[in-house]
Amino acid sequence: MRGLSRLAALGTASAVVAAALIALPAAPAFADVLLSQGKTATSSSVEGAGTPASAAVDGNTGTRWSSLYTNDQWLQVDLGSAQAINKVTLLWEGAYGSAYKIQGSANGTSWTDLQNVTGGDGGTDTLTVSGTYRYVRMQGVTRATGWGYSLWEFQVFGPDGTGGGTCGTTNAALNKPATASSLQGAGFPASAAFDGNTGTRWSSLAADPQWVQVDLGSAVDVCKIDLRWEAAYASSFQLQSSTNGTTWTTLKSVTGATGGVQSHTVTGNGRYIRVNGTARGTGYGYSLWEVAVYTGSGPVDPGDPGGPITGGGDLGPNVHVYDPSTPAATIQSQLDSVFTQQESAQFGTGRHAFMFKPGTYNVNAKVGFYTSIYGLGQNPGDVTINGGITVDAGWFNGNATQNFWRSTENLSVQPTGGTNQWAVSQAAPFRRMWIKGNLNLAPTGYGWASGGYIADSRVDGTVGPYSQQQWYTRDSTIGGWLNGVWNMVFSGVNGAPATGFPEPVYTTLQNTPLSREKPYLYVDGTGAYRVFVPSLRTNARGQSWANGPTPGTSLPLSQFYVAKPGDSAARINAALAQGLHLLLTPGIYRTSAPINVNRANTVVLGLGLATIIPENAAVAMKVADVDGVRLAGFLIDAGPQKSPVLIEVGPPGSSADHAANPTTLSDVFVRIGGAFAGNAEVSVIVNSDDVIIDHTWLWRGDHGEGIGWNVNTAETGLIVNGDDVLATGLFVEHYRKYDVEWYGERGRTIFFQNEKAYDPPNQAAYMNGSVKGWAAYKVGDNVQVHEGWGMGAYCYFNVDPTIQVDRVFEVPIRPTVKFHSLLAVSLGGNGIINHVINTTGGPAQGTATIPAKVVSYP
Repeated sequence: MRGLSRLAALGTASAVVAAALIALPAAPAFADVLLSQGKTATSSSVEGAGTPASAAVDGNTGTRWSSLYTNDQWLQVDLGSAQAINKVTLLWEGAYGSAYKIQGSANGTSWTDLQNVTGGDGGTDTLTVSGTYRYVRMQGVTRATGWGYSLWEFQVFGPDGTGGGTCGTTNAALNKPATASSLQGAGFPASAAFDGNTGTRWSSLAADPQWVQVDLGSAVDVCKIDLRWEAAYASSFQLQSSTNGTTWTTLKSVTGATGGVQSHTVTGNGRYIRVNGTARGTGYGYSLWEVAVYTGSGPVDPGDPGGPITGGGDLGPNVHVYDPSTPAATIQSQLDSVFTQQESAQFGTGRHAFMFKPGTYNVNAKVGFYTSIYGLGQNPGDVTINGGITVDAGWFNGNATQNFWRSTENLSVQPTGGTNQWAVSQAAPFRRMWIKGNLNLAPTGYGWASGGYIADSRVDGTVGPYSQQQWYTRDSTIGGWLNGVWNMVFSGVNGAPATGFPEPVYTTLQNTPLSREKPYLYVDGTGAYRVFVPSLRTNARGQSWANGPTPGTSLPLSQFYVAKPGDSAARINAALAQGLHLLLTPGIYRTSAPINVNRANTVVLGLGLATIIPENAAVAMKVADVDGVRLAGFLIDAGPQKSPVLIEVGPPGSSADHAANPTTLSDVFVRIGGAFAGNAEVSVIVNSDDVIIDHTWLWRGDHGEGIGWNVNTAETGLIVNGDDVLATGLFVEHYRKYDVEWYGERGRTIFFQNEKAYDPPNQAAYMNGSVKGWAAYKVGDNVQVHEGWGMGAYCYFNVDPTIQVDRVFEVPIRPTVKFHSLLAVSLGGNGIINHVINTTGGPAQGTATIPAKVVSYP
């Protein structure tokens, strides 16, 4: 860290005084509103944990962001929704940019230069800008010093009333450049639909689909689109927007239309607006006399439902769908392009889902961060990949311990060379897969790996964990299992090795007591999207599709609100209140209120690691004490303001019996810090009875941005108050106190993986009364019945390696509270675990990293 040495060079006292004397600019003119303060900020890099991106938008001129020491560095702020902006103010610290750009973006990916500054001299820069953008960025070009870039404050202003949402009356499309998919003839050009003349028209060829689009010149907020159809009208069409003319967002889908003059209220932002006809109302083409586009004086409130909410619709620009007629080269190119973007984008904003309709494909899908590969058949054998769906760790020098947040499910793989590689760690589920060969879980070179999870799958050959520290496999069939390092757990797995713990390190349950597979998207025989909801299984063994289709219920996509990034909690809640299920398409959703799931049997399904960021200390999601809710496939990323809890399943005091139809959490992940300094008291609280938690990773970040003992604060990962709760595949790490607290009766956990917090500053700061440290897994003193299998906890106190933890499992001593196959590990001797469970087992200590084990307790 270079801060002290540079302050010393400048003169420590004078530098501190200068920092104290810096003040925010005088209040701007009456019409200006500060939009950026307290919003989510990210950056290309940080100099250290004490100079996060968030410090540049916190309104405090005594805190700052600073980057690493290269020219190509940036800082950006997410305004939460598209906003009209008119000014940007930068308060530079001593390490300033002599050349830089101010840029705006609607999606955080495609950027427009708003100002290009050269000859900068530091201090305070106030720059006039214009346009409507959600993201605003300082892109460094040249540093003025040998250090990085450093900003006390980065402020973005907009004119007063930017949140008004008034729809204008001027046709923004009039006489703007227009193009179309086709023309009936030279007398029917695309421009005729935007010339203000109702006697001229655009007309297409007689085929589906066809489109006409207009370039508005810059990205704007669109609030209304008027159409005047000629007799050759569209019975079904979409109104779409785009920032680049390539990637399209559907603002409204219309079916059953009858032509004539139509006015459509929409909410969205874009430079290009397109009318995309999908079904003609006549035997002719599509023909429009006029298309008019109206913009707002400010962004329309995305929480305003704008009338009844309908289900179904397109899956958004980040879902890539293929059928067997798609050229393999096209698919491979798109897979490779996204992998290049996502391979090392551990805390990036990209989210992608690749979907393959039934058939055979000759491709190799390398799977990076926030990327999911799906088969769209009803069963895994309906889609075959000849090649591979692979994960390696080249981006991290062969270390797979940070290969998080990705997935694959519901297809088969005939692997090139006979072995498919899936070298992952946490939050990387491998579900409903059929590997027609071997499966290698280690990175090339057999570097470190810390996985992992397989469920409802079949591997014809042998699974080779090699360097994997631990792994959980549920309800599957395997041809063999090669080895184990610390903790390999199986439940309901045909072909699993017999229990051998402590050596070999296998813990095997013949059956899984209860399981309900994750809902999944597929296409039916007509090509329509549907969501399949598997049934509850009791004493399950082997994959659910071993003897035919998985039992369960099929729901049409029309029963789902297909959400897009930018949808507010108000709009999502309105859709849920209408009785719709919820499909979260890939992207990042910022909410300022809880998403309320109040109806029994509601499905909330995320695609492509869809991510919810609760703002203003909101709870991200609340589930009522009702039967059969399914939460699946999404990530909650705690916001900067501290939430009391991120997911609440059942209100306090819940007591209804759900044994016949439990609520299930499948691949639901929580992150606190890493992308920015997130904060939440508790990640998940389960108050309802009979809940199944099937594969979760609750993670207080130990690396990335916004990391530190008093920076990304989070006390507890999981609190269980409900009775008869089952956890299968429970990963909970780095919380400041107990990682798991369990107070409900008859709780069960099959496989638990934990690392204690890395960053307590010293032993005094890490005391639970007179007890040294906090257990990873705490069972309440009054609990009468509880049981766990295959559970490990590790320590790596890298701030103060002398810290001790008295125990990592803390439970009441009674014969009906039982544990099997426990271990504790001190990683490299960074800290000591004195006992494994209560006062039994241990110590775990020393640089040899040898686990302390307890076969059974009591």
